[in-house]
Amino acid sequence: MSEPDGEASGGHWTEEREEAKSYLQFRLLTGMLRLLPLPLIRIAAFPISFFYFIFSGKRRKESRRFLAMAGAASGKKFSSSKHFASFALYVVEKAAAWAGRIEEKQIHYHDDDMDKLVADIEQQRGALLICSHFGNADMLRALADFSRTRASVSFPVFSIVDFTVTEKFNRMLRDINPESENHLVNAGDIGPETVERLEDCLSRGGLIVIIGDRTARAKEAGGLAKDRGDRRFTFPFLGKPAPFPAGPFFLAALLKAAVYFVFAVRRGDLSIKGEYDMLVQKAGVDFNCPRSQRNARIEALARSFAETLEKQCVKNPYQWYNIYDFWMS
Repeated sequence: MSEPDGEASGGHWTEEREEAKSYLQFRLLTGMLRLLPLPLIRIAAFPISFFYFIFSGKRRKESRRFLAMAGAASGKKFSSSKHFASFALYVVEKAAAWAGRIEEKQIHYHDDDMDKLVADIEQQRGALLICSHFGNADMLRALADFSRTRASVSFPVFSIVDFTVTEKFNRMLRDINPESENHLVNAGDIGPETVERLEDCLSRGGLIVIIGDRTARAKEAGGLAKDRGDRRFTFPFLGKPAPFPAGPFFLAALLKAAVYFVFAVRRGDLSIKGEYDMLVQKAGVDFNCPRSQRNARIEALARSFAETLEKQCVKNPYQWYNIYDFWMS
């Protein structure tokens, strides 16, 4: 099973694009989603993950390094083979979400800030959701597309993604759900026209979803990253300094929308039931402030996200899918 988000094993994560050399693996997964029960596909993911565990030495090394750091923070020991198996389930369920194979009853909400998010949507205020490669960010996006959220109204959802490293996986999404591409925005193309489109989405109570845990390479930076000079923040993460992109948090300041950190965490790291806890935390930083305070608030928002992500990783390290040298500067 290929790694659709282009995790690199050494150097910057973008240096190794999609591991699959052809579209065959994605076509196979698409066919399985159309023909087979989802629990059976999840079971099939386990032997495939073992194959990649055996033959992906560099990723195995990075997995063990991360799990050792998470273990040092939690006082527990973790298995790299289980980490690979969890990743295989993530790939299946990421595709299943876009295929409409995930039902709302599989998503469990909690007494957190979900009600605030629903209230924002229903009052047409819209919000920016900052997600990560921890858990499965596609759950909420796909549920919204199929009108299976707790909101009583329909609303648009736009996901900002890096098209340059997910070409084959994006093609699979188009095969599974032809409407998916209408809701994807290329991170490298964000400019004034795109911002207007995003502001319109927010004015209709919509959601904008962006990943907050991967930086762009300087020579490939576009859109917001280019505007910010490929600026990064460096924060402590599991005991070592780690880079976080400025772009998502700069966008929050630009749009002045309510910001939420969202994590969809699988119930049981290797469970084939496909049930998730949807965790929603409203950021304690807003941008109704003088311009002189904006940069400090952008950094504060990014730091808060990094701290929240770190806590989630310590609780559920097998659901961390940045299997590359995350700490490289």
